[in-house]
Amino acid sequence: MSYRIGAVLVFVATLVVSWLLGGWVGYRQVEQESLEESFRYRQLVANELNRYLPVPELMAEHPLLERALTDPGNPDVILEANEQMQRMATIVGSSDVYLMDVNGLTIAANNYQQADSFVGSNYAFRPYFSEAVSNRDSAIYFALGLMSGVRGLYFSHPVIDDSGRLLGVVAVKVLVHELESQWDRPASLREAEMVVLDDAGISFLASKPNWLYRNFSNAGVAPDAASRQRYPDRDLNPIEFDNLGKPWGLSENSTAINILENGEVREYLSVRTPLPKLDWNLQVMVSTRSVVWTRLGFLVGGTALFFGGLLTWLYLRERYRREAELALRGEQLERSVAERTADLENSNRKLVEEIRERERTQNELRETQQELIQAAKLAVLGQMSAGLNHEMNQPLTAIQTYARNSRRFLEKGASEMVDANLSEIIVLCDKMAELTRQFKVFARKSEGPPAVVDLRQPIDASLKIIVAQQSSSEIDIQWRRPEAPVMCHGDLIRIEQVMVNLMANAVQAVEGGERPEIRIDIEETEHCWKCLVRDNGPGLQGDTEQIFEPFFTTKSVKQGLGLGLSISRQIVDALGGSLIGRNRKDGPGAEFVVTLKKREATE
Repeated sequence: MSYRIGAVLVFVATLVVSWLLGGWVGYRQVEQESLEESFRYRQLVANELNRYLPVPELMAEHPLLERALTDPGNPDVILEANEQMQRMATIVGSSDVYLMDVNGLTIAANNYQQADSFVGSNYAFRPYFSEAVSNRDSAIYFALGLMSGVRGLYFSHPVIDDSGRLLGVVAVKVLVHELESQWDRPASLREAEMVVLDDAGISFLASKPNWLYRNFSNAGVAPDAASRQRYPDRDLNPIEFDNLGKPWGLSENSTAINILENGEVREYLSVRTPLPKLDWNLQVMVSTRSVVWTRLGFLVGGTALFFGGLLTWLYLRERYRREAELALRGEQLERSVAERTADLENSNRKLVEEIRERERTQNELRETQQELIQAAKLAVLGQMSAGLNHEMNQPLTAIQTYARNSRRFLEKGASEMVDANLSEIIVLCDKMAELTRQFKVFARKSEGPPAVVDLRQPIDASLKIIVAQQSSSEIDIQWRRPEAPVMCHGDLIRIEQVMVNLMANAVQAVEGGERPEIRIDIEETEHCWKCLVRDNGPGLQGDTEQIFEPFFTTKSVKQGLGLGLSISRQIVDALGGSLIGRNRKDGPGAEFVVTLKKREATE
């Protein structure tokens, strides 16, 4: 009877452990699914914010806004400002764009022709206005529109004149339906719901319509005045739920809750995640029904394991009893020993074979790893050869030009000019050989350390290559060469390579334009020298950092592979400097700034 009681106790313990383990596994699976969905939506919100955040700042720089704020009584200026607001709203794709003076009074808006126009309304009480005025920087705020009652994100930025005086604030409203339209969930999250909460715990985005503008705060207190102002004419009733605490083994942001809705109680696992740049929290609530099924699965598995073990134990028990009986017989005992010996030898043989098989697998794995390493090396060599072909194209073009000119001079008997052109070709060939050696900066460090270089020399040499090209003949290239030496920390060949790339890009940018012009200037700071290459072309489109990515290009394949700027930045970074590209503030076109450290000529 004692073994029966023990079996019952072991069975009960197995059920308890299976239930607890199944709950832990089930909750972990639900939490992982919630975290994956939270990460996806975080990225969506971050992308939307990065899309609209710089827009008000760019609008604030428009000279028309300054004119409207300094002369609000001029109807022509105000009309032009209203029309400009319309154009800005259309370009940006926003709901509303409006301009306020320092007192918060709206003087121009894209909806100036509508009955519910913002013109004449005062929004000084809105946080996006007060924060932009007090901080003199961009501000973000979420609220319902007072006129439309539609949810939106408000982006604002102060308008400041050249003297630093605050003139007003420009605001852009973006509807949030784009964010709410992304509630598409994977099949594993069919029973999941999501809400986005503000800092007071009020939901302003929700996957369930009846959860919108509800209070999800644990405090259970009435909404404050700020919430009433942010969500006018909304009840802001609290959600009825019970906090069941954090399940064992989960993170601190995970909580099991019971929500009472329509007389029905449903259990959810709530995972709260803060959203970037705002005081928002994304709360993903996944139904725990799957946890019950997981627990049942573990119970079934635990029960099967128990009975399997019990049957095995009974079998072994009976077997041992019979072997004890057979032990009394010597002949049967000898046969039993022989059988056991044979089984042991068979097991040993299988073990040896298994060891050999594992050794063979490990050897194959090592060989595969070596092949992968070799493939990676070949891929790098392919990139280097592609980049070298791009960088050699420009000197080769110059050599071709010199050769053609030499033929003409030879026909005319101008031997001196032929000799001069041949000398330039020799110099370019030497530089191409040196350029090939220096191209290894992508793979390993330079053979020699950077030295003291007069920045004027590589610029002069680069201009020779650029001017020799036929495409630059109609371009006004202005090189404001300093009289005094410009000693910097660098390498002559590598700096020349960078300047050739920047000048060649500038030539291509201004080709076919009206009065094409390229300016090269050197500016001095306390510790650095800056070389600026400016053009009056169309400027840079989109993300200015993307142009420095390998193989990114807006040109055709015949014009380049998109490696020049990437290689140039790598070279400048290796010299301890920096290379940036941006659009000019003083007019159309782009400018690239190469910054190198100062060095003394006596070093």
